[in-house]
Amino acid sequence: MALDACAILLGAYHPGLELLGISTVHGNTSLENTTNNALSILGAIGKPEIRVFPGAPKPFCRTASAAPDIHGESGLDGTDLLPKPPKRTAVSHVNAIEEMRDALLRCPPNTAWLVTTGTLTNAGLLFAVYPEVAAHIKGLSIMGGAIGNGFSSATMGPAFTDGQGNVHKRIGNKTPWAEFNIVCDPEAAQSIFSHQALASKTWLIPLDVTHQACVDKQVQDLLLWGGSSGGTHGRGGSNNNRRTQPTRLRRMFHELLTFYSKTYAACFGLVDGPPLHDPLAVAVLLHDHPSPDLRIRFDRPAGERWDVRVNLEGEQIGRTVATPRSDKGGGVCIPRSLDLKAFWASLEMCMAKADEATGLATHNTTG
Repeated sequence: MALDACAILLGAYHPGLELLGISTVHGNTSLENTTNNALSILGAIGKPEIRVFPGAPKPFCRTASAAPDIHGESGLDGTDLLPKPPKRTAVSHVNAIEEMRDALLRCPPNTAWLVTTGTLTNAGLLFAVYPEVAAHIKGLSIMGGAIGNGFSSATMGPAFTDGQGNVHKRIGNKTPWAEFNIVCDPEAAQSIFSHQALASKTWLIPLDVTHQACVDKQVQDLLLWGGSSGGTHGRGGSNNNRRTQPTRLRRMFHELLTFYSKTYAACFGLVDGPPLHDPLAVAVLLHDHPSPDLRIRFDRPAGERWDVRVNLEGEQIGRTVATPRSDKGGGVCIPRSLDLKAFWASLEMCMAKADEATGLATHNTTG
């Protein structure tokens, strides 16, 4: 959920975006925990007014799973600086799928995006129950899946041996073949990828892309101390804006990311910093932003489009299989890389805005 915290931060404070609400779902921990975590994050970043809608507590037709080895038992372990979730004044008790529909349909046609950074159960239910939403929205951005087979230069982790004794390069994270968000509810994912009206509006941000956005020491320093880190992680400028003491908010994010870094290294051997998956699904909404200062470009060579399906059984359950399309008018967009310099600068900009909103507090109370 450290990743969700960064995604929420970007969505809540980027000047090119307006966060309409958050629906929670089962995933790296229970629905109750993911809901409380979302409320705590919104409180920490100074956005308690954003509404939270508890969604599906379990997959379409499987048992819910979790990821305590990566995110801890709460789904947001690693810091004592998070505020306690408020009493459920910010939580809607109306059906989350209805709330998602209403929030999207209140926007003018072809303007609103749905961004998924967890399992696809809520999204699958939304488009199944209210098919009119697919035609109304501008796009669907999904953090999930993994393509493999040299799709990008990203490192996934150590090689593995399959059930027949063959050695393969690792593709997924939850299993050697599959990414967590997809394999936790593969039927929901398949319902999305088989939805023809959605395909041309969908961007899939797989591990092949997110593993290029690793939180190395330079990024950690940028987010902890502020200012510009220069080099590959800033849009330019100097370190004149670096503060002498990190704020409470920055220390909180630093502790969350440090915990996540240690668990990811222990599980996957990636010692140079863990990938920051979820915020990239938000960042891709800025791919075509008219302002160069707010734009975050994602590279999609020659307008590539893909048909995507999900394996629903066997050793490779949850694997996303992408087949290139000859036409460029339909199919899912799957980028191969992104402008990391612009991405890190945007995340730091949002952190600075959240600092201002929360009063630049540096004290140690946990309130």
